[in-house]
Formats: sequence, structure tokens, C-alpha cells
Amino acid sequence: MADVPAECNIKVLCRFRPLNQSEILRGDQFLPKFQADDTVIGKSYIFDRVFPTNTTQEQVYNTCAKQIVKDVLCGYNGTIFAYGQTSSGKTHTMEGKLHDPHQMGIIPRIAEDIFNHIFAMDENLEFHIKVSYFEIYMDKIRDLLDVTKTNLSVHEDKNRVPYVKGCTERFVSSPDEVMDVIDEGKANRHVAVTNMNEHSSRSHSIFLINIKQEHVETEQKLCGKLYLVDLAGSEKVSKTGAAGAVLDEAKNINKSLSALGNVISALAEGTKSHVPYRDSKMTRILQDSLGGNCRTTMFICCSPSSYNDAETKSTLMFGQRAKTIRNTASINLELTAEQWKRKYEKEKEKNKTLKDTIQKLEAELNRWRNGEDVPETEQTTSDVVNRIEAVEERPVLDNDTSSIVVRISEEERQKYEEEIRKLYKHHLIKIRRDLSVSLLSTHMMIQLLASSRGDGDKVQAELGRLQVESDCAKAEVKEVLQALEELAINYDQKSQEVEEKGLQNQLLADQLSQKMASLMELEAELSRMQEVSGQQRKRIADVLNGLMRDLSEFSTIVGNGEIKLPVEISGAIEEEFTVARLYISKIKSEVKSMVKRCRQLENMQLECHRKMEETGRELSSLYYRFCYVHSPQSSAPSCCLCFNRGLSQSLSLQRITSNRLRSFLFLFFSTFYCRNHHILRNTVHLLFSCPEGCSSAGRVSPRPPSQAAGPPAG
Repeated sequence: MADVPAECNIKVLCRFRPLNQSEILRGDQFLPKFQADDTVIGKSYIFDRVFPTNTTQEQVYNTCAKQIVKDVLCGYNGTIFAYGQTSSGKTHTMEGKLHDPHQMGIIPRIAEDIFNHIFAMDENLEFHIKVSYFEIYMDKIRDLLDVTKTNLSVHEDKNRVPYVKGCTERFVSSPDEVMDVIDEGKANRHVAVTNMNEHSSRSHSIFLINIKQEHVETEQKLCGKLYLVDLAGSEKVSKTGAAGAVLDEAKNINKSLSALGNVISALAEGTKSHVPYRDSKMTRILQDSLGGNCRTTMFICCSPSSYNDAETKSTLMFGQRAKTIRNTASINLELTAEQWKRKYEKEKEKNKTLKDTIQKLEAELNRWRNGEDVPETEQTTSDVVNRIEAVEERPVLDNDTSSIVVRISEEERQKYEEEIRKLYKHHLIKIRRDLSVSLLSTHMMIQLLASSRGDGDKVQAELGRLQVESDCAKAEVKEVLQALEELAINYDQKSQEVEEKGLQNQLLADQLSQKMASLMELEAELSRMQEVSGQQRKRIADVLNGLMRDLSEFSTIVGNGEIKLPVEISGAIEEEFTVARLYISKIKSEVKSMVKRCRQLENMQLECHRKMEETGRELSSLYYRFCYVHSPQSSAPSCCLCFNRGLSQSLSLQRITSNRLRSFLFLFFSTFYCRNHHILRNTVHLLFSCPEGCSSAGRVSPRPPSQAAGPPAG
């Protein structure tokens, strides 16, 4: 298969959607009129095809996209993209309803058509199909198949073809797998609600299908890429009512579409040496699709409403400019070793032919310059043209896909031969005229030499003097050059020193800025620590005042007088803690003694109670004995009853006294335990929350009240 690059224009198709419900309710007028399948009249706009409002999705696909699938499978690059204002039907044209056989758009139909063609092709062909799906949102490339990749970059391969680096590629083997990828990417795409479209695309989406095929027997490899682009619509904020984040999205959309318009204008004019592909990531990715190695089809989607007449005219003019752009499409063929060898032999033969032709032309030119007439039969014009034509008609494989091979027809060859003959005749006349002038000049020079021969000696002497002066001047120039070289070397050294000093100054400035930043951080930390220290000091003062207040109350209870409360905390925190510790120690010793005394009193009470019971029992027995021995029988019961009553009263009195004593002791120890527990808790909290500035000597080991004073007895 010969890789012969062919020029082709961008194919532009215009599609009008019907009036939508809001336009019908508003009473908008249906503006466009169609003269033929390729013309919109009023002001005539001619495109490759115009689709009226009643065109079905299948008709659109069969007309424009079906052929491009065959081209991609033959090794060409292809691009289909939709352009137009917002709510003009771009997404409906490219995607449609993905799983509806009648309403599905170009992308799902291409997914099915590719595999249908592959299944019908030669069995010796192996295919590898990869798909990628990404969007350009806020001028950042975002992978729709991996949402973690939010800012991909555009690079160039070895053939200087732009591609998105790091984009996810999925291998697919059936239309269902392709549809799964489309569904996954579509779910991650940015959309929003505006006044003109309930599902407005807020980004440019690009679905890339990369098809590589290899013939098993011949080892011939072909590669084709198909870009399916759904551009976001241009917006007028006054109509869409965009605000906030939607407004920022509209700004970026209009900016990227403006960059696309600049590229189209530059390519359409054909006079600008620079095409601003790098102004936008979208135009950078589509660089090959616009004026490069690609067969491109563009849909311009328009609204028929009179409400959008300005945007529709702008879209139609954009399509007319794009229609003038010429691409150079060639097959992406990977050569085998044998094909490279044949190509080398052909190039070698071509080089040899051109060298022979150049030698003959040089010989002929020398004959013309020497004043000889070269007969037409000896001229190499026709021979040169025939050889060039023979070389150019051979199918030469070239790696540079952007080169153009021109075929010369017989009529053009005759025209070129006639033109060359005219040029040779004109050149011959010019050479003869130049020879005549040269002969006249030579004759005049001979006369001048004859007249000036007598002055030859003087001229010779003058030449000798001038030679000496020239030698002196050369020596001076040499010295000056040496001095200049030394100055240049010194200048280079000084420049290098200046650069080194500049780098050192920059380094010192960076270090100074770092030190200043560290100093500011330390100052902020110091101020924070001072503030924390002040809060801690205030907190310590409050806790100490509370502790001293509790100690004062407890001292009042135990009868040691009041303790003077500190009004504010002073610098000598050690002394304050020492005083508090001394009071606590003193109160602890007093409490211990009181507890000890209380226990003694309890023991004495128990002993007295026991002795009293024993004495009562003895008295009772003695009394009974006495009554039976010394008293008459009649008075014994009454005496016994009186004695028992007296004894019962005495026991009741003892019990009341004992209960009162127990109540007093219980009340005393309950009050003491509560107050002592509160004091110890405050002391422990104060000592363990003390700043690092406090001495360890001022700390008291916390001990529960049960260990300090013992549990209340009884």
C-alpha cells in the first residue's frame, strides 16, 4: 500500500434542531430556509451537507460518519466534532440517548460499526482497540475514567504529534465494553442547569478510539486514531443567567472557543506563519485535526429560533471559514525491515539520478557562460523533466506525514517545458548581452593599460610602500586583537564572578527570608507562651486563694484561728506553697490526734457499755436473790417491778447518751472528711498543674483522705 499523502478539506455539515418548548411558548419565529441539501438561503451559506429539523440520527450517521470508520480502519486519523451555541443540539448529535436504538448519536453508532467492519475483514488481521475518555474543564484536562487525575498535561511523541500524558486507556473487545466505558465517563462529566438548557455541558469532552492492526502473514502494521469531540456551547450570560461557579465555567468555555476560532481564522487565511495552537489545551490536542494529518468532519449545530439569530449567524460564518481549511491525510504505516530496505534502494536511485542531472546542468551552464551556443538537442531540459517526473511518480514511503507529493500531468509537463525553453532563450540573450559588455570592457582595459604602462615603475614603488604600511597595520591590528581577546577573557571572568555573587546574594536572601520567617514564628510562639503563662498564673492564684480559703475555714473549725488569704499571686510562688504545706501538715497532725482521741473515747464507751450490762445483770440477779431472801412474798413482785423500772430508765438514759455521742462523732467526721477531701483535691490539682518554673520542693505528694486521717470511726 503506497503511503501517498492527499490533501482534503475539512468536511463541514450543518444541522438545525426543531424549536424547543420554551421557544414555542415565547412565540419565536422559525428563520432558516433550505434551498437544497447543501444550502441555507436568505443569505446563502453553502456546506458539504445541511440537515433540516426532521433529519433522523441514523440519516446523520450514514451521511457523514460511516465513511470515516472505514478510513480509520485503513490507517487514517479521523476527527468528528460538534460546534455551536448552548442548547443547539451538539450533545444530542454526538451522544444522543446512548441505549436507544433510534435516538443514539454518532459515538455509540461508531462503537457498533467498528466491530461490524472488523468481523467482516480478513481473518489474518489482528486488532488492538484502546479507548480513552477525558474532558477539558476550566482549561484543565480531567480523566473521566479516573477522577483522581484532574490536571493532565499535553506532550508530543517522537513524530511531534500531541497527546495527553497519563490518560487512562481501556482495551475493549466488544461494543458493550465500549458502551460501559462511555457510561462510566458520562457519569463523571460536569453538567449544570441554565436558563437555556437543563443539561448544559460545562466542559469539552473527547472520546478517543485508538485502533492498531497487524497482518499476521505480511507483518504490516497500521494505526488509526478517531477523536470524537463534544464541545461545550458558547454562551451569552445575559441569556443563560449564569452566576457564581457557572459564570466562571462560561468564561473558560468562551475563552477556549475563542482560541479555536483564532486557529480556524489563521488556517483559513493561509497567510499567517504562526497558528496559535498553544493558546488552549483543546486546540493543542486537536492540532492534527486542524490542518494536519487527519480527515476531519465538523458539525455546526444551529438553533432555528429568531431569539438566537445572532448566535446562529456567527456559527454559520464559523463553519464557512472552517470549510476552507485543508488537511493532509496519510496512512499511518509502520514499515517492516524489508519495506525499509526497498525504500532505501529507491531513495538511493533517486539521489543518483538527481546527481547526474545536476552534473549535466552544471556542464551546460558552464558552456553558456563560456559564450558557447548549446543546441536545443543537447539541452537537458526535457530529460530533466522526464527524470523528475519518473522519480516523483514512484510511490515513495516517507516518515514525514506532512510532506506533499505532486503528480505532473502531460499538459503541465509540456507547459513546464515551454516555460523552461523561454527561460533558456531569455537567459541566452542576457548572456550574449553580458558577453558584449565584457568584451567592450576588456578592450577599454587594454587601452588603459597601454597608456599607463609608462607609469608602471612609479606604481610599483607605490605598491611597495603600501605593502610596508599594510604589514605595519597588520601588526597593529594583531596587537589590538590580542588586547581585545584579553579584555574579552577578563570580561567573561568578571561576568562569571558577577553571576556567582548574584547566586550567593540570592542564596543569602533566601536564607535571610527563611530566618525572618523562623523569627516571626518564634515571636508568635513566645507571645502565645506568655499569654498561656499569664493564664496559668491567674489560674494558680485562683486555686491558691480557694485552697487558702478552705484552709481558713477548716482552721476555724478546728479552732486555730483564720489564715490570711493572698490578694494576688506574687513572684515567690515557693513561699506561698510552703506556707500552705505547713498549714496542711499542722492540720493533719491535729486531725490525727483528734481521730486517735475519738477512737479512745469509742473504746471507752464500748467498755463502759459492756461493764454496765454486766453490772445490770449482776444487780438484777442480786436483787432477785435479795427479794426472795429478805422480803415477804407479797412485796416481792412489786419491789422487783420497781427495781426493773429503775434499771430500764437507767439503761434508756445510757442509750440516749450513747446515741448522742455517736451522732456527734458521725457529724464531726463527716464534716471533717468532706472538708479535708476538698482541700486535698485542690492541693493536688494545684501542685500537678504548676508550671515548670515551680520548684519540686514545693510539691506535695497527693494522698487520699483515708490515708491522711484514717476512716471515721463508727
